[in-house]
Amino acid sequence: MLSVTIWGDRGSIPCPGKDTVVYGGNTSCLEIRADKKLVIIDFGTGIKPFGDWLMSNDLKDGPIDADIFITHTHWDHIMGFPMFAPLFLPASRLRIRGPVSYEDETLEQIIGAQLTYRYWPIRLNELSAHIEYAQIKETSLDLGDGLWVTTKYLNHPVLCLGYRFEYRGKSIVTAYDNEPFRNLFPTDPNDPSYDEDAAKEGDAAAREENEKVLRFFQGADVLVHDSQYTAAEYEKHLGWGHSSFEYAINAANKAGAKKLILFHHDPNRTDIQLAGLESEYRKRTAGKTAMKIMMAREGLRIEA
Repeated sequence: MLSVTIWGDRGSIPCPGKDTVVYGGNTSCLEIRADKKLVIIDFGTGIKPFGDWLMSNDLKDGPIDADIFITHTHWDHIMGFPMFAPLFLPASRLRIRGPVSYEDETLEQIIGAQLTYRYWPIRLNELSAHIEYAQIKETSLDLGDGLWVTTKYLNHPVLCLGYRFEYRGKSIVTAYDNEPFRNLFPTDPNDPSYDEDAAKEGDAAAREENEKVLRFFQGADVLVHDSQYTAAEYEKHLGWGHSSFEYAINAANKAGAKKLILFHHDPNRTDIQLAGLESEYRKRTAGKTAMKIMMAREGLRIEA
């Protein structure tokens, strides 16, 4: 059985409070289970309650052993790392992989920089767990026991990977933080910078990249997709690396996804607003697609 459980679904910054108790206020953290095999995506603040849950549940069956994938190194996706309880157990075995933009520091240095006395009372070299780090690009990896992961670059200001997990004929795909590719060249002939060849090339390049992303989603049993903005909000945030609800729904439907989880909620979005948007988009798509659409919320568990 392949499943995903959400422990954190917010973008940008944690937002605890009375207006976020239903959908949650922790930043991104996903639990993937392929039967007993454990995979974690992102060290957002949702990793804190998940780590505590692992200590109370999985630990009784043996040491914590997990493959951990970081989508990218923006702070909201790694800031929970120092609070992940299994880091302090000598028997824990954690394999951390993720992309690094064009910097001198390694993945270990970037994540571990949070564990200095300037920010935290414990240093990186004082962690007890056995931890391996690996910088990865677009690739396919055999994680053992029949579980495979394929990675895909997404459109974000820093290098960011989407992940496609496949197990016994089922698939779960993640695509956040992600923005549709667009032509960056002027397309208006009246623009002083307009160049016809460049405009055509830009259109072709954006179309090709968006098609690659759709192929990555193709036939997913579960797709977890960025939807930080409405279509109107998105127009004010071009280049920020996030998608609209409308784009996520259309892309998932085109790719033939069976279940779509709308993810990476704006920190200012309240429970009432999210519930209203979920209802609205379900009504808009009723009778037009067989795909099941749901808003991410902490504690939600979906089987592929």
